Amino acid sequence: MTRYLVAIHRPDDYDPSIAEDEAMGRDIDGLNDEMVAAGVRVFVGGLRPVANAISLRALPDGEVLIAAGPYLKSQEHVSGFWVLDVADMDEALTWGRKAAIACRAPVEVRPFH
Repeated sequence: MTRYLVAIHRPDDYDPSIAEDEAMGRDIDGLNDEMVAAGVRVFVGGLRPVANAISLRALPDGEVLIAAGPYLKSQEHVSGFWVLDVADMDEALTWGRKAAIACRAPVEVRPFH
């Protein structure tokens, strides 16, 4: 079994209290239940908006620069994710497809080392 990250991407201005209705909540809860029943879910987590991020960067002199905001300058960032323990990329993509449908958002699937 290999672990995979299934990451949900949202626009920076995404507000779940406005964008997510009861149907989406049921779909996401159902997906979580399905993952647990299949024994593939290792961890799941939602992230606060990217405005809450603090970025740290090591400088050549050994100092660490700390700045408010995300490290990457982008219009979208990861808003939540699952860590799954599945047989292969094909199985991870099957779950990724279900995540994209349930969350109504782009999904990235990546294996861990």
